[in-house]
Amino acid sequence: MMAKRLTNRQKPRTKAEQRAETLERILDAAEYLFSKHGLNGVTLRDVALKVGVHTSLMHYYFVDKRRLFEAVFTRRAGTTSSRRLDALDHYERECGEAPTVEGALRAFLDTDLDLYINGGEGWRNFAAFAAQVSNSQEGAAMMDLHFDPVVLKLIGILKKALPGCSDADIFWGYDFVTGAFMHVLGRTGRIDRLSSGACKSEDFAAVKERLASFMAAGFIALCGTCGKSPKAASGRRKGGR
Repeated sequence: MMAKRLTNRQKPRTKAEQRAETLERILDAAEYLFSKHGLNGVTLRDVALKVGVHTSLMHYYFVDKRRLFEAVFTRRAGTTSSRRLDALDHYERECGEAPTVEGALRAFLDTDLDLYINGGEGWRNFAAFAAQVSNSQEGAAMMDLHFDPVVLKLIGILKKALPGCSDADIFWGYDFVTGAFMHVLGRTGRIDRLSSGACKSEDFAAVKERLASFMAAGFIALCGTCGKSPKAASGRRKGGR
C-alpha cells in the first residue's frame, strides 16, 4: 500500500520546469496587460504584480520591457504565420491557375480566426494585443519581421486572381483588409453598443462568416472584373462616383 502511494505521488518538478512555468506565467500576464494598455501603458512592475513575483525576478528573465514585448509577440506569431502560409500553399495547389479573391482571403483570414475561436483566452488576448500595438512603431517592426512572408504570399495569389489590377490597388486593398482585421481583433465593444446587442465584438465566428466575402467584394470593386485593364477599371470607378 505504501509503495502504491509513493508510486502515485507526483514527481517534484525540476528547476528547469519551474523556470519554464514562471516564464509562461510572465508572458501570459504581459500579453493580457499589453492587450489592455499597449506597450507604453505597462511597466515591468505591473507585470510582476499580476504574476505575484518580485520585480527583480522580471529582470532575471528580461533585460527590459522591450525584450518582454518582443518575447510576447514572438511566442504566438510563428504559429499564426506558419498556419496561414500552409493554408495559402494548400489553396494555391487546390485552385491551380484559377484562384479567387475570396478563396485567397478565406485561407488568410479564416485560418487566423480559427485560432481566436478555438484557441482559448490566451489566443484572444494575443488578438487584442496585436490590435493594440499594430499602429505603434514597435508593433509594426515585429509585424514586418514575422508576417511579411505570409502577406506577400497572399498578394501573389491576389495578383493571379485579379490579373488586370494594378499593384497599387492590390496593396491598398490589402491595407484596408488588415486595418479592418485589426479593428475586429481589438474587440472594443463599440459594435455591441451601436447595434443594441445585435452584433457582438467577441463573436469571431460571425466575423469569419462575413469578413472575407465583404473584403473580396471590395477588391473586385476597386480593381474591376478580372481581366480588365487598370485603365478600364479606373474609368468604371470614376463613372460610379
